[in-house]
Amino acid sequence: MTSAAREVARAAAPVVVRDRVVLTGLRARGRHGVFDHEREQGQHFVVDVALALDLSPASTSDDLSRTVDYGTLAEAVVADVQGEPLNLIEALAERIAQTCLRQAAVTEVEVTVHKPEAPIGVAFTDVAVTLTRSRP
Repeated sequence: MTSAAREVARAAAPVVVRDRVVLTGLRARGRHGVFDHEREQGQHFVVDVALALDLSPASTSDDLSRTVDYGTLAEAVVADVQGEPLNLIEALAERIAQTCLRQAAVTEVEVTVHKPEAPIGVAFTDVAVTLTRSRP
């Protein structure tokens, strides 16, 4: 391939953005679970969120409106955890992912929901689910 052909191919190739905003260890109390006592007493959940988005508009302009306001998003994630009870943390992770994808700049999100007080009959440190969702 000639050098000119390589330049044309490079220009036509999509640019892959690997920028991320990460929120780790968001804590909230929720009433999610399949057992009555989980719904009645509630328990703590911990959420990690990694957002894929192009940070160049914000990094070159130093303008908050050109990125995700992670303080506002953190409050929305906590509201999701404190919201309507669900049976599974998989469903809670999906709810949170959809909240994140409502942010216009976000192209993909990875959500991990930890349930450190899960009703498991053996000693354990944590149980968690992780899912990744992208815009269509």
